[in-house]
Amino acid sequence: MAKNEAVISAGKGVTFVNIIEVTPENQAKVIEVLNEGVEKVIRHKDGFISASILASKDGTSVINIAQWESPENVKAVREDPAAQEYAKRTAAIAKAVPNLYSVVSVHA
Repeated sequence: MAKNEAVISAGKGVTFVNIIEVTPENQAKVIEVLNEGVEKVIRHKDGFISASILASKDGTSVINIAQWESPENVKAVREDPAAQEYAKRTAAIAKAVPNLYSVVSVHA
């Protein structure tokens, strides 16, 4: 496995999922804010494994999925002022519904 590759197995780590409801005209803006936040802040934090950003075809939602080594890593990022700025920017143009999940199965 390459240095920057990671695999999370069922029962290990946690997955942060943020379902963001947005108007079609703001979907690209939300994606831009999320991508910037991941590149400038999130990916450099302890415990970060990966992040994926999904855009609905109808333009009404964006899903941000981030995998972390532990719930404590997620808590630390959510309390980080730099990360909070990106959350505020997203909240200004969309409605976010974040939650923390455990991977219970992976199918490939």
